[in-house]
Amino acid sequence: MTTTPNPVSLQAGEDLITLGGGCFWCTEAVFLRVKGVLGVESGYTNGQVAQPNYEQVCSGNTGHAEVVRVRFDTRVVSLEDLLQVFFTIHDPTTLNRQGADVGTQYRSGIYYTRPEQLGVIRQVLDEAQRAHGGKVVTEVQPEQNYWPAEAYHQDYFANHPEQGYCAFVVAPKVDKFAKKFKELLKDEAAG
Repeated sequence: MTTTPNPVSLQAGEDLITLGGGCFWCTEAVFLRVKGVLGVESGYTNGQVAQPNYEQVCSGNTGHAEVVRVRFDTRVVSLEDLLQVFFTIHDPTTLNRQGADVGTQYRSGIYYTRPEQLGVIRQVLDEAQRAHGGKVVTEVQPEQNYWPAEAYHQDYFANHPEQGYCAFVVAPKVDKFAKKFKELLKDEAAG
């Protein structure tokens, strides 16, 4: 059971998973392109402070991770597929770091919203451990104390593709996803 002040109402066939793979601009940009994903929200989870802001989280003092909450249609895309994308688009072997982004807020994490998700999470995590020689440091915990990030962080890549970080860090991750997971790529015309 999720302990969070920001619950989500799900319709039949929908599920929710919260993922921390470094900067949320990168992970959001990728998951928005996955078919069957109904919504992606950048936010902060599993820290001690109520309603933290970006500066507080970046200080490392709140305990929160930068994450994306992914709401998806289980009839179109599976949790297993989403987790395979997750392990491809970030480095799950670096503790509290993704590239030049360093700090506990950039840790690799899977924050489940229902205990029933744990079987699939453990299976995909075991596969990732084998693929990375047992060096995966991704934490698995129930989502707790989740808060949405400020409005200017939402759809950041779509709104700022020319910004340096987007052009040199986010865009290559989006391209990597699109090349490796063609079968999961949304039809852009369909949205």
